[in-house]
Amino acid sequence: MVVAAAREIHDREVVFVGMRLPLLGFGLARATHAPNAVGLFENGVIRDRPAEAFIYTMGDPPNITGAIACLGLLDVMSLLQQGRVDVGFIGGAEIDPLGNLNTTRTSGSGSLVRLPGSGGGCDIASLAGRTVLIMEHEPRRFRPHVDYITSPGHFP
Repeated sequence: MVVAAAREIHDREVVFVGMRLPLLGFGLARATHAPNAVGLFENGVIRDRPAEAFIYTMGDPPNITGAIACLGLLDVMSLLQQGRVDVGFIGGAEIDPLGNLNTTRTSGSGSLVRLPGSGGGCDIASLAGRTVLIMEHEPRRFRPHVDYITSPGHFP
């Protein structure tokens, strides 16, 4: 998945990165074919290269040190609203054939399970030039209809 994520990033693109696998994909893309890609993080950090040390959260000191800018949530979300983000990475619990994504709640096991929610996912799915979903490829995650639409896909 990291290699596939990296291939979605083109040189000179502005990328809403996020954490875990998208972060690795961003680093691989910069190292191989997109040396001028710029990464945005939801907490306001803007980087023109991956952090030099491993980070566990967006706000870890290695992610702040060497950043182009450390703004705020509203600043980076406004870049989405201005149409200045080329690609955004998001994760999810369920997806349907239209690309609707659920990160809010499921009831597949008979009881209601609450999930982390949208975070910035709905904004990214709605406003980024392209959206790339990274999630585990388990049959239960691919549904004819998601239990709840947190982030909209493409309507017919």
